[in-house]
Amino acid sequence: METITEKKPAESAAPEKLLVRTDHSLSMLDLLKLSLRVFRTKPTRTILTVLGMSVGIGTVVFLVSLGYGLQYILIGSLLTGEDSLMTLEASYPGESGKAITTEKMAEIKLDEGVDRISPIAEFSGEMSISGEAPGIIPITRVVRSSYFKLAGVSSDLGDVFTEDTPGVILSAQALKLLGLKTDQSIIGKEVTGKVSYPKPDGSSEEVIISKLQILGIISDETEPPLAYVPYSSVSKEPTAFKSILIKAKNVDMVIPLRDKLEKEGFLISAKVDLVNQAKKITNAITTVLLVFGAAALVVSAIGMFNTMIVGFLERIYEVGVMKSLGATDGDVQNLFLMESFMIGFLGGVMGLAIGVGGGTIINFVMSTLSQNFGSKALTLFITPVWFAVTTLVLSSCIGLISGYWPSRNASKLSPREAFVRK
Repeated sequence: METITEKKPAESAAPEKLLVRTDHSLSMLDLLKLSLRVFRTKPTRTILTVLGMSVGIGTVVFLVSLGYGLQYILIGSLLTGEDSLMTLEASYPGESGKAITTEKMAEIKLDEGVDRISPIAEFSGEMSISGEAPGIIPITRVVRSSYFKLAGVSSDLGDVFTEDTPGVILSAQALKLLGLKTDQSIIGKEVTGKVSYPKPDGSSEEVIISKLQILGIISDETEPPLAYVPYSSVSKEPTAFKSILIKAKNVDMVIPLRDKLEKEGFLISAKVDLVNQAKKITNAITTVLLVFGAAALVVSAIGMFNTMIVGFLERIYEVGVMKSLGATDGDVQNLFLMESFMIGFLGGVMGLAIGVGGGTIINFVMSTLSQNFGSKALTLFITPVWFAVTTLVLSSCIGLISGYWPSRNASKLSPREAFVRK
């Protein structure tokens, strides 16, 4: 008997659900592509707007970089290291007729705020180079090697002396008195001489300086004719000093130490005071330059705002078409904001290129001229990295602010209003 198997009809497959996407928001990439379209549709106006923005940004960068460059030059000439910032120079007033004695130095050194001291003895001297006729050096300073680090003094040619390598440091004006030129050929020449120690009775005592070599030259023409000789090179160590350099243990102790020494009748010169005053001056200069640059930036921002309004009025019909095709209010607003952001950002990039590039060219020209005249390279324009980044952020924000009102109005338009107004 055959068994008849009843076949069940195959179950029909369930129909797939129709997914309807209700989110019409444009992605950032879509917004970027659409915003760059203005460079094709309205190239002249868009490029001129970017250029106007870049001129304003470039002016700000150029002038503020000049302010920072002046600050670097001024403060750099006052400060060459952390030690000099924490150092005070103490001396008695000239009318007092007093000199600093070794006993007084020992007393000052015992102060808890003092790290170390370096005495400065100053006399009239006579020097002869390589056996030539001697010449008078009005200011001959007998110092220890620590003087240069604490005072922030360095040689433009050659080097300063140390305890292991004693020598003589001469200024350009001192070389002129000796009938010599300021150049590298002077380095290494032999020097002999003597200094005159004053006596209480008004007479002087001649003290021989041991035979030394010229190790360095200070080429600054504004420096007086002076020579630095090591403390250990004189046949008789001085017992009275014109001034002393006092290094505090830390920056916080500089002001209390200065106040204490002033109460004892000392005249105090502190580089920290000079640096603070220099910062105030250069900050004021930078602020004034920034105001002038900001005025140019405001004019550029107004021009950009005008461009965005004109662009909105010209594209009312386009906004209507976009909304008819399903673009949301957010899409329209974000498109206008992206366009204004890109114009502001590109204006910032070009402005940085103009400002930094102009400063770099001037720095190159000034450095070349300075080196040709025998001086160090001169950096007149300095643009800090943080300022460059801030400038880009500022230009982008100006773009967004300029495009906010047109974008808001565009987002509120209905298709009907857009077609009617067109």
